[in-house]
Formats: sequence, C-alpha cells, structure tokens
Amino acid sequence: MQFDTGSLANLKVVDASRVLGGPYAGQVLADHGADVIKIEPPAGDETRGWGPPFLDGTASYFLGLNRNKRGMALDLAQPAGRELLLTLLEDADVFIENFKTGTLERWGLSHDELSRRFPRLVHCRVSGFGADGPLGGLPGYDAAIQASAGIMSVNGELGGKPLRVGLPVVDMVTGLNAVIGILMAINERAASGKGQFVETTLYDCGVSLLHPHLPNYYLSGKVAEPSGNAHPNICPYDTFATRTDPIFLAVGNNRQFATLCTIIGRPDLPDDPRFASNGERNVNRDALKVELETALAAFDCEAIADRLIKAGVPCGAVRSIDQVVEDAHTKHREMVVDIGPYRGTGSPIKMSRTPASYRKAPPAFAEHTAEILSEREIESERYRDVLPGLPEANAAKRA
Repeated sequence: MQFDTGSLANLKVVDASRVLGGPYAGQVLADHGADVIKIEPPAGDETRGWGPPFLDGTASYFLGLNRNKRGMALDLAQPAGRELLLTLLEDADVFIENFKTGTLERWGLSHDELSRRFPRLVHCRVSGFGADGPLGGLPGYDAAIQASAGIMSVNGELGGKPLRVGLPVVDMVTGLNAVIGILMAINERAASGKGQFVETTLYDCGVSLLHPHLPNYYLSGKVAEPSGNAHPNICPYDTFATRTDPIFLAVGNNRQFATLCTIIGRPDLPDDPRFASNGERNVNRDALKVELETALAAFDCEAIADRLIKAGVPCGAVRSIDQVVEDAHTKHREMVVDIGPYRGTGSPIKMSRTPASYRKAPPAFAEHTAEILSEREIESERYRDVLPGLPEANAAKRA
C-alpha cells in the first residue's frame, strides 16, 4: 500500500516494538505518511490491557500510541515467524524494535545479519540501557529510569521527597529521539546508499533531560533538590496564588518583570534593589513571592492571566485535562483528532505543504494481516501456525 500524503509518504516501516517508546516513534512516522506495519506478539502488545478505560476491549493507552498503523500478529519465537519477518523487511526502509538485548541475536537476526541481507535498512532499537556497559542488557521502564537517571531527585515540593513526573516523559523523549535518529539515517542513506543501526536508550534520554540541573552542577558542584514549581535559575518562575486559582508566571527578563509589576499595580518593584535583576530576584525570591502574591490577591486568575500574556508576560492559569481539551486554542491547533469512535491527540509537528494526516484509527489485534500478506503474494496457509488472529488460519486449525 502506498500513501500519497505527508512528508514521509512511501517510507515503509516495520514496527515490532511494544509499550511506549518504540510505538510512539512509529506513530510519529505514520502521522506524516509512512506505511507502518505494527507487528504484535501472539499475546498482543501488553498495553492493550492497560486500562480502564477501554474502547471495544482495547485500552486507551494502546490507542494513544498506534494511530495510522496497520496491524498484524506474528510469533517470532518460531523459525517460520522469523522467516516471514525477513520477507516483510525485504522492501522496508525502517525496522523499529525493542526486544530484550540479545533476543534478535539469539534468533540469528543480529544487526550485522540484517545489514548483510538488507544493506539499505535503517534498524532502530529502543532499549533500557543499551547492550553493553555496567547496566547493558538490563530492562528499563520509564518510572524506574526517572529514578535512576536523577529526574525524580529534582522533582517534588520544596523540601519534600523525590517524586515521579506525572507522565512518561522518558519513554516519550526516547521515542522522539528515535524518530530524529531514523530521519538522520534516512537522510544520510540518500548520499551513501547504506542504512545503519540507530539506538536510543531510556537511560541516555533520561540523563539528557537534566537541564539546567546538570549544567548547574558542572559549574557549581551543587546537587539540585526538589524545588516545587520554582525554577532554579529564573525568578519569578513559579506558581503564585491569586484571588481564585493559582497562576504560573514565567518571567524571563527585566522587561517582562516590569510589565508584570505595572499591570498588578506594583510598578515600584523593579526599582527595589532586591528585585532589580534576575540574579537579585533569585537571591530574594521568598520576599518577592510575598510581594507578588499580595498584589495578585486582588485579581481573578483567568482574567489576569489573559491580561498578562497579551501584554507579553509568559504565564498561564493552572488548568485541568478537561479544560485543555475544551480550550479554543487546542481545537484551533487541531490537537484533538476524531476518527469514528476513536479520539486521539494530534501531531504537534505542523508543516505547510505536507501536514500530518489521520487516516486510520489504531488497529484491532491482527486486523490487517490478510491485507499485508496479500500485497506481498504470501500464502497465509504456509505460515498459519505463526499468524495468530488470522481468521483463515484459525479456521484451518479448527478443521
């Protein structure tokens, strides 16, 4: 099947990854036109069961990561399953997988072997820690990496205990870095004619997120601790109480600070030596917070947030998920996508000539197996024992 829309139209991807990082990468490619075949194990991607909520028996977690893909199930533990995988890779540009380190090698499908068979293939692996080093080959999940990579140590209330970030930030950034690596390799292939191995690990990506805490440590030697919503380097950059709900002020320079103070009725504050520069405001942040919250107590959160941001002061009312979904700007930016009963989150990558498109809801288990085999003129009967979910195969087994 050829797609004629998107910047990645005609790019063929075999996505044999599960859970989050790899599937998220595959969905980014699929949203921009790639033909992505998602291969699931006989038991299915475990995230199909990570609910409630469910839609037709499939958990929202799976639905959020597998849009625009065609689905098939394949038992790669059997030689015939691996033979069929190799057939699928014959015309593929990209192979994404997150098998436990050593699994493909044990199956005779190491990168060296895949590169020998398919010299133009870009092979992308998402793993916990990589294949070597002290932690090489060990399993990784987002929250555990948030702990071991130091993210939890800087997240939480001031003076409180380390806290997990409330979304799978490591998994998602690992998936995004996988996309970047894949596209770099595809770009380089245009010159060399050769594919290459691309690896992104949860641990590496977790460490890479520690800005500005690592640069601060490199320069000062001071180990960061949880600081609540406050920024370690910028002030005022924190949540502040108003008459109603909290507002987040993200003031990055003296001009923005002066504008803020004028609008809330305290134009004198920028002239106070304690608050004259970002450095001084940082040293005196507790005193500044008292001054700002005293002034903000006269304002409704939504109203003052609207005035401030329109005056050039970065800020935002602290809102809930349902408020974000219903927000007029969320809708204007097409960040909510509906395909029949499926609702998903739109692509944040906006392109003028080749925008993302939303063609298919996430596949049911093995939904497109027959279609994919037919395109390649592969007899399903030959592989019926390694194709769970294929109606013809199940009928043959019952007979």
